[in-house]
Amino acid sequence: MPPRSKDKRRKILQAATKVFARNGFYHSKVSEIAREADVADGTIYLYFKNKEDILISIFEENMDEILNMVRGEISQHKDAVAKLRRFVHLHMSLMEKNPRLAEVIQVELRQSSKFMKEYKNVKFLEYLQFIGEVIEEGQREGLIRSNITPAVFKRMLFGALDELALQWVLSKRRYSLSAAADQATDIFLHGVAAKPSGDVAEPVEE
Repeated sequence: MPPRSKDKRRKILQAATKVFARNGFYHSKVSEIAREADVADGTIYLYFKNKEDILISIFEENMDEILNMVRGEISQHKDAVAKLRRFVHLHMSLMEKNPRLAEVIQVELRQSSKFMKEYKNVKFLEYLQFIGEVIEEGQREGLIRSNITPAVFKRMLFGALDELALQWVLSKRRYSLSAAADQATDIFLHGVAAKPSGDVAEPVEE
């Protein structure tokens, strides 16, 4: 795609993010997105099939940027525990710095039946795989217990972060996601027991 076309496509996605966050996905119209992007209504359809295609494209494009940023940032840390802590903080700070995008991803994306039922979520799986790779690295380093199953841990961690971000959006950002990131990391790294009980769970087969 030529640079000019890429710029126009990105401009439409940025406009759609504003419109979806303001009105909600179902109450938004393509004509409103066109007006926000300062393009003709027909121009939208040169880049996207329909409103749902725009919504999924917002997710895909931003996940690409987030994955690249996370991989670049995390590679600067020396061990898996530091990488995990940085990952959680990045995940939360990206939501906190982009409240409109957070609202679209956390709330509006769930309104799309195509996304929830039909969409092959490759970018999300890449994101989860990255968490799993950090856990495996920590196990090789002896910093993370060997009986932790990466496939279980990565979904638990993402689920916790997703729920925190969702409630942050729904509560109109009444608490700090950055502070929540630190507490979430400590819970996942150290647990909640005041003293170790000595009980160790068996690993789960992947």
